[in-house]
Amino acid sequence: MKSVVFSLFFIVLFSCTKAPAPVNTDLKEIAKEIMVAAKNCALITVDSLGIAHARAMDPFLPQEDFTVWMGTKSKSSKVSQIQQNQNVTLYYFDKENASYVTLQGVASIVNTPKEKEQFWKNEWKDFYKNRSTDYRLIKFTPKTANVISEKHGVFGDSITWETPIIKFKK
Repeated sequence: MKSVVFSLFFIVLFSCTKAPAPVNTDLKEIAKEIMVAAKNCALITVDSLGIAHARAMDPFLPQEDFTVWMGTKSKSSKVSQIQQNQNVTLYYFDKENASYVTLQGVASIVNTPKEKEQFWKNEWKDFYKNRSTDYRLIKFTPKTANVISEKHGVFGDSITWETPIIKFKK
C-alpha cells in the first residue's frame, strides 16, 4: 500500500506544472522550521585539491538572520579547509516531513572567549578536554538557500527540479 501511495505521489508531483513559490518570508519560516526539526546538519567544505568533504554537525539553532554556529576541534581538517576556502554548504534534512534546506555561504573560525562561552553545549565536555585550546567555533553566514518541503507544498520545478531560493542580504 505504501508503495502505491508513494508512486501516486510522484506521478502527481511530476505531472503538475510548476507551483508558485511562497513569498520570501514564508519560505524563510519554512526553512527555519526544517532546520530546527532536522537538529543536525552536514557541513560541506572543499579541500586544496577541490575535493568536497561532508561531515555531520551538531549546530546551534539558526539565528534570526540564519547565521549558524557550530563547534569543532581546533586541529580538525574543517578548520584548515575553511581557512583556505571560506565557501561552504550546510545541508539540513528532515526525513519525517520529506523536507530539506541547503544553505550556501561563508564560514569563519572564531576563537574568542565570549562567543565560545555563548556557543557551548555541556554534552560536548568529553570531546573538548581543554576548551581554551581544543575548542573552536565555526560561524556560518548564508548567502543563499534552497528549500524543498513536502509538508508545505514547496517543490522544485517539474521539469528542471530547480528549487525555490532564498537570497540573504550581505
